[in-house]
Amino acid sequence: MMNLKMKKSKAVIAAVLIGIMALTGCSAAAGVSGGTTASAETTTASAETTAASASKNTAGNENAAETTTAGTAVTNVSGSALETADMFTDRDLEQTPDLTSAVTYTVKDGEDITITEAGVYVLTGSATDVTVYVDADDEAKVQIVLDGVSVTNTDAPVIYVKNADKTFVTTTADSTLAVTGTFTADGDTNTDGVIFSKDDLVLNGTATLTVNSSDNGVVSKDTLKVTGGTYVMKTSSKALEANDEILIADGTFTLTAGTDAIHAENDDDASLGHVYIAGGTFTLTVGDDAVHANSILQIDGGSFTIKAAEGLEATYIQINGGTIAIEASDDGINAANKSNAYNVKLEINGGDITVVMGAGDTDGLDANGDIVINGGSVNVTANSPFDYDGTGVINGGTVVVNGQQVTSLSNQMMGGPGGNNGGFGGPGGHGGHGGPRR
Repeated sequence: MMNLKMKKSKAVIAAVLIGIMALTGCSAAAGVSGGTTASAETTTASAETTAASASKNTAGNENAAETTTAGTAVTNVSGSALETADMFTDRDLEQTPDLTSAVTYTVKDGEDITITEAGVYVLTGSATDVTVYVDADDEAKVQIVLDGVSVTNTDAPVIYVKNADKTFVTTTADSTLAVTGTFTADGDTNTDGVIFSKDDLVLNGTATLTVNSSDNGVVSKDTLKVTGGTYVMKTSSKALEANDEILIADGTFTLTAGTDAIHAENDDDASLGHVYIAGGTFTLTVGDDAVHANSILQIDGGSFTIKAAEGLEATYIQINGGTIAIEASDDGINAANKSNAYNVKLEINGGDITVVMGAGDTDGLDANGDIVINGGSVNVTANSPFDYDGTGVINGGTVVVNGQQVTSLSNQMMGGPGGNNGGFGGPGGHGGHGGPRR
């Protein structure tokens, strides 16, 4: 009740101030440059409301994304592993910021910027060794607009969100952020991303954000959402990382990462660490996993071109749509026992999936539990196309192995050449590896 009264009081005060400004002909303030504390007088008017659409499709089809003035609304899929209809708010999906009351900063070498209040803040210019700090109250929604800004740091994030309810990073003109050296910790906080947030973080916009990092690209210790924009990242470790979940509605991603391109993992709560992808275009070239979720990975749409050691990895993988092309040197798609909160399962209900495996001890579709194919098109080229510890069934869809359509799943779990259902191998055959993969 106290919070409601306070919000009503702030709304009345804001209305009075707007009325006074209208009578006197005053306008909102604009730019101040770095090294100071930013204090916006008013906040953006966009309400945090839920995405409008809640219609359902059958699990065998791609998630039908609906286009609105706010961006791409995400609908729920029947049988969905995750509840998706309310993942994205209207403001999350807005790709063009409201700059009516924005404060503008032109970055300058060595001059940090600190934001302490909710509002919209525009960054322009080119500089080195600049960190934009967000240190606001727990209810504050802060929007940082990258308007053709370029910042290169040696050892600290370019954007560091210490505290806020949610921070939006919105790109309106092509921008570049980079960290070239070893990140310096902030007390007990290991700040290891070019954009680093302790709270919820949203990436959106209409332009290209280029990120180069000696460690990670974008890190959220809470939830990371991406709803639009173009992202080109080259990182020594992970490109996109979050503790609780990574939720992607749309966007264009060219991610080159030393380890994983998209990674969600929560060490304290086994039920978290989700990745959800509704759409977008992804070109992922990585040293380890292209997309990794410790708990649930759900793909409802999008176009993926993947080159990796492992293409997709999670405890429970559900694919309902999309076009996915994977070239892998270990496992193409791997449902592994990463979380004890969910049963290990690879479930394919739709989509067009192509997996091409390298030679050696490799598996196309691998599960420490079950593989269930209910729909879609699955085309696997591999010596060991399937490896599962539980059951493997085809209930629908089209499954092709090394050019031959099949109606049941072979299993390479048992070791030894010519072992259990090893007949799908190349010349000379390959009966599987020496035991179940983990």
